[in-house]
Amino acid sequence: MKPVLLAGLVALGAGAGVYLLSGDKGGDSGSVMVNVTVPPLDAEQQAGAAAYAQNCASCHGENGAGRDGVGPPLVHIIYEPSHHADGAFYVAVQLGVRAHHWNFGDMPRQTHVTEGEIAQIIAYIRALQRANGID
Repeated sequence: MKPVLLAGLVALGAGAGVYLLSGDKGGDSGSVMVNVTVPPLDAEQQAGAAAYAQNCASCHGENGAGRDGVGPPLVHIIYEPSHHADGAFYVAVQLGVRAHHWNFGDMPRQTHVTEGEIAQIIAYIRALQRANGID
């Protein structure tokens, strides 16, 4: 394969990757970004669902499905435990996080969410991820 053609294919692939991971695809602002199957939840996960709905859903969408143009889905391979361990969620909530996988801007710290609520929210998100093939 000629070097120019190979470079073009690499650039095209990189551009497609940025497009797929960006929050701006020209869709309806706030529309669901991924389909999420919700499994049966235990008591801790149900408490996490309630805390998530109150503190996270306005940006990350109902059941972690994301909101186009607003916030990324948490039920996504990017947030699998081997790439974003539970500690990353604690840090994001307690300290905020700079945008690094998506083009939604920085996440501000959420000081009103307690450590106990964060633990419940993580349990809920991990249950959703497992139910949707993300381990």
